[in-house]
Amino acid sequence: MARRTVVFSFLGVTLDRGHAAKRWKRWRPNPGLVSQPDLPIDRVELLHPPESTLLADQIVADIAELSPRTTVVCRPIPLPDAWDFEAVYGALHDLARSYPFDVDAEDYLVHITTGTHVIQICLFLLVEARELPGRLIQTEPSRGREATVAGQHRIIDLDLSRYAAIAERFATVREQGTSFLKEGIETRNAAYNQLIDQIEQVAVRSDMPLLLMGPTGAGKTRLARRIYDLKKARRRLKGEFVEVNCATLRGDSAMGALFGHTRGAFTGAVKDRPGLLRTADQGLLFLDEIGELGLDEQAMLLRALESGRFLPVGADHEVHSQFQLIAGTNRDLRQAALDGAFRSDLLARIDTWTWSLPALKDRPEDIEPNLDFELDRVGRAAGRRLRFHQEARARFLRFAMGPDATWDRNFRDLGAAVQRMGTLAPGDRIDEPTVLAEMQRLQAAWAPAGPPVDDRDALLIAILGESAAAELDRFDAVQLAEVLRVCRQSQAR
Repeated sequence: MARRTVVFSFLGVTLDRGHAAKRWKRWRPNPGLVSQPDLPIDRVELLHPPESTLLADQIVADIAELSPRTTVVCRPIPLPDAWDFEAVYGALHDLARSYPFDVDAEDYLVHITTGTHVIQICLFLLVEARELPGRLIQTEPSRGREATVAGQHRIIDLDLSRYAAIAERFATVREQGTSFLKEGIETRNAAYNQLIDQIEQVAVRSDMPLLLMGPTGAGKTRLARRIYDLKKARRRLKGEFVEVNCATLRGDSAMGALFGHTRGAFTGAVKDRPGLLRTADQGLLFLDEIGELGLDEQAMLLRALESGRFLPVGADHEVHSQFQLIAGTNRDLRQAALDGAFRSDLLARIDTWTWSLPALKDRPEDIEPNLDFELDRVGRAAGRRLRFHQEARARFLRFAMGPDATWDRNFRDLGAAVQRMGTLAPGDRIDEPTVLAEMQRLQAAWAPAGPPVDDRDALLIAILGESAAAELDRFDAVQLAEVLRVCRQSQAR
């Protein structure tokens, strides 16, 4: 059984008007709608202002004459101002929510030819959001021949999944956004790529705080900056990118640095300071190591996030700033909240979107593309075209991806290693001796700490080597170990 065709259409208070027989000699939107030879319409839901009842009755009569099969249901829609976006959308949204749609039995069209531009935009949005479960229809006068009552029509389906080219374009835009966050690095770790995909979606759709967790050097700062650049490119931000490591903020200077202060507010406050939160107005504030903030600063930050207002140190009046927050931490903030070191209400505010960035050693398949990225970065900074000898590259990658490579500082270790190799390489090619020297340097840096000072034999072996330590007289060994122990303790002080 074929579905009935139902059209929602606004009364054209200007275009639908006509007097006596003259009205049949020109195109009018609603009479033309029901006159389409290849579009039989079973029902028109005619939306109109209550004050246009007489014109609506005239259109009902005209439709009955042109298309006897079509039923017209008049629905008065009170709109004191048809150009008030909020009022128009609210009225149409209420209609959509209360209407008894039957999509199994009826096919719905939404006529967007009549009404103000605001009405047309609101109808478009409601169809796109599936609040009005149908397709758009546009009518217009016939072109290139004598005008007729019917004119012509075009149906527009907003189900973008039906259009391969558009779907492909959207997929391309999304891939570009994801690649942008990864700085073009072709990462291969599936879990990391999925994480970045989700961050990209949230970054372009939401202005809620983001929390980036993960070990030091995992890339939180770099990712925060890329998120800012992506949002700025999509025109979701207008202000600056402001970054601060909260571990560097202490005492009165912490409050002043974040929230600003007036001259003389505390010792050392020799002039007014706007503070980082005001500098980040309309932009993005990245608070790295947010777990290091004091409880007083946490309370002020929470108020700023909830109300956009805060009180600079020494000021009598609050100031305003609207910013997006990205927080970074290598601490377990949930445990810190349980221990009373971090406010649970602030954690609840910044924990809407939380991601944990993996350590480099947990992404061994991504070491090779990141090595290429760092090599290109170091080369560009030095004005050189750095490359590896083939054997040297293979040797370094076997080491870098092996079980003994701990990458304690994550990408900072990798970046520093490439910087050193690029600087020491003969010419513009990193050779095997340069790689071997760097491998030894990294292994030494990652080696466990030396033996405890009260372990005499282990201390001597660590300093002299096993063979030399074994040759020492036992009496000399005791005296030397004591001297070394005292020296180490003095050095530690």
